[in-house]
Amino acid sequence: MASSTKSERRAPQGSAHGLTRDQLLAAYRTMFLSRRIDDREIQLKRQNKIFFQISGAGHEAVLTAAGHVFKPAYDWFYMYYRDRALCLSLGMTAAEMLYSAVGAAIDPNSGGRQMPSHWGHKQLNIVSSSSPTGTQFLQAVGNAEASMRAKLLGITDGFQGDEVVFVSTGDGTTSQGEFWESLNTASNLKLPVVYLVEDNGYAISVPVEVNTAGGSISKLVASFPDLYIQEVDGCDFLASLEVMKKAVAYARERKGPALVHAHVIRPYSHSLSDDEVLYRPSAEREADAARDPLTTYPRWLVAEGHATDGEIKAIQDAVDADLLVATDDALAQPQPAPETALWALYSPTVDPTSAQFDTESDPRFSGAPTTMVDLINTAMRDEMRRDPRIVVFGEDVADVSREQYLGKVKGKGGVFKATHGLQSEFGGARVFNTPLAEANIIGRAIGLAHRGFRPVVEIQFFDYIWTAYMQLRDELATMRWRSNNMFSAPMVVRSTYGGYIRGAIYHSQTGASLFTHCPGLRVICPSTALDANGLLRTAIRCEDPVIFLEHKHLYRQTYNKGANPGPDFMIPFGKAKVVREGTEVTLVTYGATVQRAVAAANQAADAGGPSVEVIDLRSLSPWDQETVYASVKKTGRVIVAYEDSLSWGYGAEIAARLADDCFAWLDAPVKRVASQDVWVGYAPQLEDATLPQTSTFLAAYNDIVGF
Repeated sequence: MASSTKSERRAPQGSAHGLTRDQLLAAYRTMFLSRRIDDREIQLKRQNKIFFQISGAGHEAVLTAAGHVFKPAYDWFYMYYRDRALCLSLGMTAAEMLYSAVGAAIDPNSGGRQMPSHWGHKQLNIVSSSSPTGTQFLQAVGNAEASMRAKLLGITDGFQGDEVVFVSTGDGTTSQGEFWESLNTASNLKLPVVYLVEDNGYAISVPVEVNTAGGSISKLVASFPDLYIQEVDGCDFLASLEVMKKAVAYARERKGPALVHAHVIRPYSHSLSDDEVLYRPSAEREADAARDPLTTYPRWLVAEGHATDGEIKAIQDAVDADLLVATDDALAQPQPAPETALWALYSPTVDPTSAQFDTESDPRFSGAPTTMVDLINTAMRDEMRRDPRIVVFGEDVADVSREQYLGKVKGKGGVFKATHGLQSEFGGARVFNTPLAEANIIGRAIGLAHRGFRPVVEIQFFDYIWTAYMQLRDELATMRWRSNNMFSAPMVVRSTYGGYIRGAIYHSQTGASLFTHCPGLRVICPSTALDANGLLRTAIRCEDPVIFLEHKHLYRQTYNKGANPGPDFMIPFGKAKVVREGTEVTLVTYGATVQRAVAAANQAADAGGPSVEVIDLRSLSPWDQETVYASVKKTGRVIVAYEDSLSWGYGAEIAARLADDCFAWLDAPVKRVASQDVWVGYAPQLEDATLPQTSTFLAAYNDIVGF
C-alpha cells in the first residue's frame, strides 16, 4: 500500500501526455484484456469449443491509442481482423467478442454468421467487416463522402458535421488496387478518412519487402495531395497516441485524409492455421518480443511511478477473473436456430414482390410514346424529385464534370444519354462523374448507402463490371445477411448489357447468371420502355441491392416504346408478363430475345404451325415460377431461351426447375435456345451465327412439337 501511495505522489494526474493516471492504467487494462481474449480463444480452439481464431497480438498499443482519440457512436469504423483492442476501447465487451467466437445467436457482430474477429457493432458505428482484404477502403471513402455530400445538400439528419471515418489494414493489403483507388478519391475530394496501416512486417508468410516496393508504404503514398502522413512505433502507446491525435484532428478539420503507418509486431502466428516457425527465424521473433507492448508498457508505468507491480498484477488478475465469467457465459449461449439461416437475406420489412409495389394496372399516361432510354431517364428524374438522398454517379453520367460549363454545352449524361439532364436539374452534389474504376463506383456506393444515401450507379458496360465483382458479390450481396440485419446497402447498379449491336467481344457480353447466383441480390432485365420505367422505380424504392440490366439493343427500338406512366408507376419484382398467349408451346425468355421469340411465334401461327405462348420474365431473381408453371401445365411443352451462352447459363436453372417440378405435365423434354458457347464476333455473319435469331426460335418451335 505504501508503494502505491508513493507512485501516486510521483505521478500527478495529467502528467503524461495529457492522460490521468487512471487513463494510463485503463489503457494497460485494454491492452492486456485484448491479449488475454486472444489467449482464451486459442485455448478454446484447441479444446474444439470454437472453430477459428485470429489474433490482434502485438497491435494493441496503437489500437488502444486510437480508441482514446476517436468518438464511439459518433465517428465511423471500417476495421480489419486484428483490431480487437480498438473495439474494446470503443465499448465492445469481452463477452460480446466471445459470443462471436462460439457462434452465439446473440453475437452483436453477426449473430453467429461470420467467423470471430469480423467486427461489426451497430450501436458503435463499427460497420460489418468481411474476409476479403481491401474491400473496406472504398466503403470507408464512400462513408466519408456521405458526410461531404450531406453538408453540400443541407442534410443534417444522421450527420454530425465533423465526424471522421477510420479504416485499418495490415501492410499486406496495401498491395490491393482498391487501397490505391480509395486514396485517389479520398485525396481528390479531401475526405475525412484516417487510414491506419498496421505494419507487422508480414502478410501471412510474405514479408513486407515482397509486398511493397522499397518496404515502406508511407513513402510510396507520399505524392498524394492533401494526404497527411505520419510514421510511428505502433508498440509505443504514448507515441501512437500523439500521432493519432494529430491525424484525427487533421481529418476532423476537413483538411483531407490522413495515413498513420504504425510499425507493430506479430508475436503469434498469422492465425491458428499458420505456423510462423516455418518461415521466421528465432532471432527475428525474439527481436519482436523485446518490443511487445504487453511487456514494455507496464514496465514504463512502474518505472515512471504511475503504477506499482502490485497494481499491475491486480489488473491482470481482475481481467482473468472477468474472462472466466465471460467464457462460461459464452459457452452457455445457444447458437442460432437452423430455421433462421435464411433470415435477413433480403429486407425483412420491405418486400418488392408485394402489392405495395404493384401499380402496373393503373398507369397515368402522358405524352407520346418514347424509347426505353428516355423512360429510364424519366424514372430517375421522378425518383430524385421524390427523395433528396438519391445520388447518381458513375463514368460519364454527369452532363459535365466542370460545372462552370453547365448551360454552355449540351452535356453528355452517359454514353447512351440515360442520365442526360439530371445534373442540370439536381446539381453536381447529386449527379457526378467518377474515376474510370468500377470497384471505386460500387465500393463508394456501399459506403454512401451505409449513411442513408440511395445510390443509383452506372457501370457503363456490363463487359467491364468484373473489376467490381468482389464488391458486388462478397460485400454488397452479403452485407445485410452477414451482419444479421444490422447493416444494409440498398442501391441500384445499372449496367448496359447484351449483343445484337455489332459490338464484338467487349460490348456484347451477357452473364446474368453470375449475379442471380448471388444470394442477397435482386436481378432485373426489362424488355420494353414501360417495363424499364416501372421496374427501375421499384428497384430504387426497395431496400435491397438491385442489379438492373438494360439491354443496349433495346434502348431506342420503336417496337418497345411506351408513354410516360407517371411518377408512381411500379411493377413488382417476380412478376412475369405473358406477352403472347398460346396453347401448344411455352416459351420463357427475357431481354432482347423476347421480340425474336414473339416474331417467330407469329410466323409459326401464320404458317399453320404450333400455338406458342411467350412469357417475358422481366425479373430474373426473383423469378415468377407460378406464371411459368401454370403455362407449362397448360401447353405440356416448354422452351427456355436466353441470350447468354447455352452451357451453364441462366436458362439452365429454369430448365432444371421445370424438369423437377413439372415433369408430370411435360409431353416433351425441356428445350433450350441460347447463344453459342463462344464469344461474339465483330463481323455481322459471326454475330448472327452466335446469337439466337428469329429463325432459331422458329426451328425450336417446330422441333419440340414433333417430339
